[in-house]
Amino acid sequence: MEQQELPLPFPELTGDTPPLPARMVNEFSYCPRLAYLEWVQGEWEASHHTVEGDAVHKRVDKPGGALPEPDEIEDTPKLHARSVTLESAQIGLVAKLDLLEADGGSVVPVDYKRGKRPHVDKGAYEPERIQLCAQGLLLEAHGYTVDHGILYFAGSKERVQVEFDAELRALTQSAINGLRLMAAAGRIPPPLEDSPKCPRCSLVGICLPDEVNFLKKGGPSPRPMAVNRDEAMPVYVQANHAKVAKKGERLEISIDDAKVSHARLIDTSQLVLMGNVYVTTPTLQELMRREIPVSWYSYGGWFLGHTVGVGHKNVELRTAQYKASFDPQTCLRLARGWVEAKIANQRVILRRNWRGDSPPDELQTALKNDIRHARLAKNQEELLGIEGAAAARYFGVFGEFLKPTESAGDFSFDFAGRNRRPPPDPVNALLSFAYAMLTRTLHQTLSGVGLDPYRGFYHQPRYGRPSLALDMMEPFRPILADSAVLTAINNGEVRPSDFVRAGGGVALSPEGRKRFIGAFERRLSQEITHPIFGYRLSYRRLLEVQARLLGRFLLGELDDNPNLIVR
Repeated sequence: MEQQELPLPFPELTGDTPPLPARMVNEFSYCPRLAYLEWVQGEWEASHHTVEGDAVHKRVDKPGGALPEPDEIEDTPKLHARSVTLESAQIGLVAKLDLLEADGGSVVPVDYKRGKRPHVDKGAYEPERIQLCAQGLLLEAHGYTVDHGILYFAGSKERVQVEFDAELRALTQSAINGLRLMAAAGRIPPPLEDSPKCPRCSLVGICLPDEVNFLKKGGPSPRPMAVNRDEAMPVYVQANHAKVAKKGERLEISIDDAKVSHARLIDTSQLVLMGNVYVTTPTLQELMRREIPVSWYSYGGWFLGHTVGVGHKNVELRTAQYKASFDPQTCLRLARGWVEAKIANQRVILRRNWRGDSPPDELQTALKNDIRHARLAKNQEELLGIEGAAAARYFGVFGEFLKPTESAGDFSFDFAGRNRRPPPDPVNALLSFAYAMLTRTLHQTLSGVGLDPYRGFYHQPRYGRPSLALDMMEPFRPILADSAVLTAINNGEVRPSDFVRAGGGVALSPEGRKRFIGAFERRLSQEITHPIFGYRLSYRRLLEVQARLLGRFLLGELDDNPNLIVR
């Protein structure tokens, strides 16, 4: 016996509960998880489809004409009202209607779509018909007569009439109620499984449907299209008295009013300024509008702060982060994983770069034992001791990874051990600078996905310290920072003559710093095969994937936080 559905509509909106955009009803019908990500968690990612859609709506988004009162419609046979916003607390919806026309005393909503008319039953896909019907319900809530609507497909310049029959009205009301219930419940729907919708979705790299399903259920490896390559790169400016200004769609860098370089805004992921660099107000405003952060450093490389836009809206994720950070067991569990992965990756760097006469089998075994001890650590104090012992072993032989080079004055690439405050030699100076750059990169990555870089789990909160960025960078120290230092030295990109004495320690000269920044950014852009998922991606993109997977763990979607261990 088939069980009948009992419709239970939500009550009228009261207080500060926001109305649902009709577009979100479309998204919910297409994919509930997509609607949750956009509406509840505030996620958004543009794609060529959304850009094309914005271009199609450019004309109709300009208000034009007036919408008469319901009892005046019959006297307005040539109604053409554009970009009309309607809201109703009764049905809990808000929408910007592209175009309204009159038809024999009734109002006809016209919704613009970017593509060609699909040759499917009823002339259009269900989500588009539901969104149009939601606009019809809004008009009826304001007293207008509405019995059908029009979908205009700009790609083929065709109109499709959609009748608002009982079946479509029931589907629309069900979608509205379902979306409100999902948002009120505060639990993200599971991802679609092996769906053809996912590769075309602009949020696929945020949702990570294949990755989440693979980690939870196993099965086939995730599809590689989930990680489209992002070509945007940081722009570094370290010249004294340089000026950064916006001209059209470009950033122009000049020194003493003479243009020396430029970068397209679309290719810029971050603006990094070192020293006395001037940025014009229009440039800062445009960067904030585009959510392109500006990182400020002293000329000596000390981090001063970020300039960002409104920031990420995912309060739900930060709430889960804060809650988990007060749970000692969760903190220890995450810390164990990060330290295990760090030591395992140190073993990989040791194996790849050893230049000694005999294989370091004894050292590899000792590091392997450190991994086992880290996995069984009973508290964070014990874990810190294990991490410190492993670091002493690793940096005790780090000098063996370096090619012999000629000295330059007082400087050479001899390395006796790790010392950072202040760095007493060129190798330590490079390591400290590389870790600072990696911290900045992860700071921005974590902020970009909605996490708070300052609330950590292993590194305890301290004034001004980005604890979570330091947590997340532990597994990546050997394979990104240490590897970039080794490459820069062994390939001759940085030489002993590129260092100066400053502040009681050793620092890079401006020219040496410029070359090392290039080596570090190339390392981030290098592609690897993900050891868990099997597809290729850059380290830069991988940092974002790992940050998003941490978020999925904190929100309860994953049973564990998967860490990266290279092979």
